[in-house]
Amino acid sequence: MKPAVRWVAVLLLGGAALAGNTPGFQSLMDEAMARMHSGMAAAPMTGNADQDFLAMMVPHHQGAVDAAKAELLYGKNPQVKRLAQEILTEQALEIEYMRRLQN
Repeated sequence: MKPAVRWVAVLLLGGAALAGNTPGFQSLMDEAMARMHSGMAAAPMTGNADQDFLAMMVPHHQGAVDAAKAELLYGKNPQVKRLAQEILTEQALEIEYMRRLQN
């Protein structure tokens, strides 16, 4: 892996890239979706629609962030990469907001 690509991988993937274990796009997407579905399934349902909605939406939005990171790492189309960056930024802000609403 080229040093510049490795640096981006480290930023996006953390320890997996440091270990030299940079999975391919499909693998990253599969992992992102598995984490999202697991997080949504594990969300505690309280009977409070507002809190239950937030509990489910945080992992859902995190799945979008993780998918956007995979696109930024492997994508080629500048328009799609720009969209992925927007998704990453917007969804991260929404996750932060939803977490504040949960407290």
